[in-house]
Amino acid sequence: MHALAALTLLGGMLVATPQLTVPGAERTVTAALADLTTAGTAATGHTDPADWAGLHSAATTNPTGVPGTQIDGYFPDTSTGNKTRGWNHDAQFVIRLPKNWNGGLVVSGTPGNREQYANDFTISDWVLAKGYAFAATDKGNVGLDFHTDGRRPGDAIAEWNHRVTQLTLAAKSVVRQRYGRPPARTLMAGISNGGYLVRWQLENRGHLYDGGVDWEGTLWRLKGDNLLDFLPTALKHGPLRAGFPPESEFLWPFHRQYYWDLTQQLYQKELDPAYTGAPADYVYAERRPYAAVAKIALTGRITKPLITVHGTLDALLPIARSSDVYAEMVGPRRPFRYHRVEGGNHLDALVDAYPDRLRPILPEFRKAFEELEDWVSP
Repeated sequence: MHALAALTLLGGMLVATPQLTVPGAERTVTAALADLTTAGTAATGHTDPADWAGLHSAATTNPTGVPGTQIDGYFPDTSTGNKTRGWNHDAQFVIRLPKNWNGGLVVSGTPGNREQYANDFTISDWVLAKGYAFAATDKGNVGLDFHTDGRRPGDAIAEWNHRVTQLTLAAKSVVRQRYGRPPARTLMAGISNGGYLVRWQLENRGHLYDGGVDWEGTLWRLKGDNLLDFLPTALKHGPLRAGFPPESEFLWPFHRQYYWDLTQQLYQKELDPAYTGAPADYVYAERRPYAAVAKIALTGRITKPLITVHGTLDALLPIARSSDVYAEMVGPRRPFRYHRVEGGNHLDALVDAYPDRLRPILPEFRKAFEELEDWVSP
């Protein structure tokens, strides 16, 4: 039994739009769209291309022409960094419901400190074309000042995990309202910080999901092997000493200029705001911001199938200090598969600059997703 419908203007015609309620949401806007993929939503204003810029190679081809319903909205929150739609309100989300549904739901959180549309081109387009409903959150705080959210160190990142759980529960309810039954399969997928969210959810909220794909997830570990450990080492003593692969040396100037220093500063301000020295002089083992990191730390104790994909030439999260370590944390007895992508870097957009030296990870992510589908199928 489907939810009652309202009439919405679409392309000059009145069409039926389900009246859907997002549990817990403070505000929602529902639209019937002829195309839920970025080919359509970029034209209608139902995505923001700036959110997903730089995350894919220019050679990427995506499916188009997926009609359905989109819900934009936000949950109650006190921070105001997300300016989308002029709402000036964090905890924003997007839920997409394709007309031709395959019975599944994919939930995602954004990479970096981007807004809720960041996964639209890399994840949403493709899973919508497969028939999945899709839901994504801005994680509750965005932008370079994300660390100002929360009362205590670590609160802002801890909120990310809460917002994913909150959206997952709400999206499942919306799916039931729209299609008359709950999703038969709920999967998580995410890139970088979004990959971290996949790991955390499968460790701590596994009952909500059937599995997940983690694309180069950020590793937060209490005793080392995290951004505040290896990035200062790279800045002060060089990337090799920090665990970066020597084969990635051609990428180091770019990442030193745009990522290493800035990234270290942002997360140091969030997890150890009392530190006032230079980023290169930060020594995690001496500072020991363990109380803050404990709020967000991973354990490896996943409870549902997880597939990790990570590039061997990642010049932001070196694979030897990130996913290699997480694979050891998970161990051989838990439902885990790990694919090291030879020649893959953290940003697929850099493949355009180095087509003979780098390999895009997006095709490998899609293969991993289909592998997960087979793995969790009854």
